[in-house]
Amino acid sequence: MRTNTNPLALVRNLGILAHVDAGKTTVTERILYATGTIHRRGEVHDGTTVTDFDPQERDRGITIFAAAVSCDWDGHRINLIDTPGHVDFADEVERSLRVLDGAVAVFDAVGGVEPQSESVWRQADRHGVPRIAFVNKLDRAGADLDTAVDSIRRRLHPAPLVVQLPIGAEDGFTGVVDLVRMRALVWADGSDTAEHTRVPDELLDEARRRRRLLEEAVAELHPAALEEFVDRESLSADTLAGALRDLTRSGDGVVVLCGSAYRNRGIEPLLDAVVAYLPSPLDVPAVRGTYDGTEQERAADPAAPFAALAFKVNATPTGRLTYVRIYSGTIEKGDTVWDAGTRRAERIGRILRVQADRHARVDRAVAGDIVAVVGLKSARAGSTLCAPGHPLVIEPPGVTEPVVSVAVEARRTTDADRLASALGRLAEEDPSLVVRTDPETGQTVLSGMGELHLEVAAEKLRLAHGLEVNVGRPRVSYRETVGRGVSGLVFRYVKQDGGAGQFAHLVLDVEPLEAGFEFRSAVVGGRVPQEYVRAVEAGCRDALAEGPLGGHPVTGLRVTLTDGATHVKDSSETAFRTAGRLGLREALRACAMVLLEPVAEVTVTVPEDFVGGVLGDLAARRGRVSGSTTRAGTAVVTATVPLAELFGYATRLRSRSQGRGTFTARLIGHAPAPAATAARA
Repeated sequence: MRTNTNPLALVRNLGILAHVDAGKTTVTERILYATGTIHRRGEVHDGTTVTDFDPQERDRGITIFAAAVSCDWDGHRINLIDTPGHVDFADEVERSLRVLDGAVAVFDAVGGVEPQSESVWRQADRHGVPRIAFVNKLDRAGADLDTAVDSIRRRLHPAPLVVQLPIGAEDGFTGVVDLVRMRALVWADGSDTAEHTRVPDELLDEARRRRRLLEEAVAELHPAALEEFVDRESLSADTLAGALRDLTRSGDGVVVLCGSAYRNRGIEPLLDAVVAYLPSPLDVPAVRGTYDGTEQERAADPAAPFAALAFKVNATPTGRLTYVRIYSGTIEKGDTVWDAGTRRAERIGRILRVQADRHARVDRAVAGDIVAVVGLKSARAGSTLCAPGHPLVIEPPGVTEPVVSVAVEARRTTDADRLASALGRLAEEDPSLVVRTDPETGQTVLSGMGELHLEVAAEKLRLAHGLEVNVGRPRVSYRETVGRGVSGLVFRYVKQDGGAGQFAHLVLDVEPLEAGFEFRSAVVGGRVPQEYVRAVEAGCRDALAEGPLGGHPVTGLRVTLTDGATHVKDSSETAFRTAGRLGLREALRACAMVLLEPVAEVTVTVPEDFVGGVLGDLAARRGRVSGSTTRAGTAVVTATVPLAELFGYATRLRSRSQGRGTFTARLIGHAPAPAATAARA
């Protein structure tokens, strides 16, 4: 009998996180099948899965857009978001993590922690999202649970708490030993449900040894478990399960399970672990927000004032869908809500329970729900929706600056207006896409997170909007920084045009900074009033938009206002802001500037026979190899390569490896570009 009757205790909002091709979508599909939500298992390679419903996802065989589904297990409602695994769509993961209470991180039992696995793990760290780990594909040749767990420990630095022991290996993988309850779960060929049996005799000693290691690891991290372990020299199943739940929710430990989603083995115990260990909306801190400078918080209570965060917008043929996570309160069809960002009222037309691309109407939604609503006109991803009489602004998800740009134009001049409208809609749905007009060429420029990101956007223009477009060659987003600064630069801004004059006198020091921008004032004696100092800082920030080398954004510098002078009549905040902008531009021209180009960490996986060609090609692309390992006839090469050199690399790698090579890349920052690149940029 359940002691907590609050319905929110029976809700789990979680995401599925992983590197591309680790099996996220297959895990999601098997969860829907195991819970009875669907009655036929779809496959990624056949393009028949529920969550990869977009035509491009089915054609490419990867998840591009986060998809929400709901299902029921053991009396609990599970709201689940299947997130992308490709680095180009990391912002889609970021927006999803912002509204989730927990996550399942999926790892390949052969590859272990892969580059994007590490990236999404760090994203979850930033949001404080508790996780459990599922080591997938134990039926593959070369699969090894212990090696995968060791890579989790080394690369992600959590305390992995392994609660299962595989029964069989590779093709012979048939089940797992549950180390918490000390029982075996075996899936017979052709069966979709596990048979609970006693632990096989040949695995009993190993299971006892691993159970002991699990108890010791938990006792080290959990005070109550330690007390029982000292008294009894062991832990009961209930104590162990309770400690695992506490450690998962605090982030001090990560429960590790294993299985093969493709063969439908390990999904039921994974669902049991989701219910047992991951938090409900009641177990996470109350959401915090501000309004007019006052900080507030809203508890997960259906009776509290309504507060929700919009995290995804999707324009469909039947209307505009806004996906929201409700943190407090209740909404019903026809209710009026307040968009705290735009400060305007919106009416809820319909409320939909989402099953990927299918929707079921519901009359109301309450705290803890993840639903889609129809009827909102101004809400964007990151907008806070709240009760009109109780305004609140919740911190929105961060948006990463785009690093790759292409010029786009309609093939037919009559489609120019339609293209502008379609691009605006794309940017509305995906805030990591930026549309602007190049002031020099007049071209429309679309910027995003990578080559694939822009390819998908261009294809969506064709498929969803019926537009044929010409797309230019991708260009990366360079930055400029200060290599050697300048001291004591004097700048006077004087303007007389018949009316009130403008006067500002500044003395600036500019020096390199490791990252970002910093402004400080060293003016003494009140020679520049504080309100003018703030205006100078604002002007300096204006100047950062275009550097002297090629008009690229400037970063990595510290500006110090060391002296200045004012005029009794002609000085103003406007004059000092203009002086700050023009003065810093002049100072940057006097500095030794360095061009920075975006660089990526590339992981190439090829058969050993092709390693030489891959290394030579990476060197030709200005790549610096940082590591190389070999396992079971396959080599994995890690290198740092300028992003500009990776355009078209997928095709080149396939030709050099007879179609057997694969690679992944993740942005790691900017690095100084060579002189030849600087000249071209």
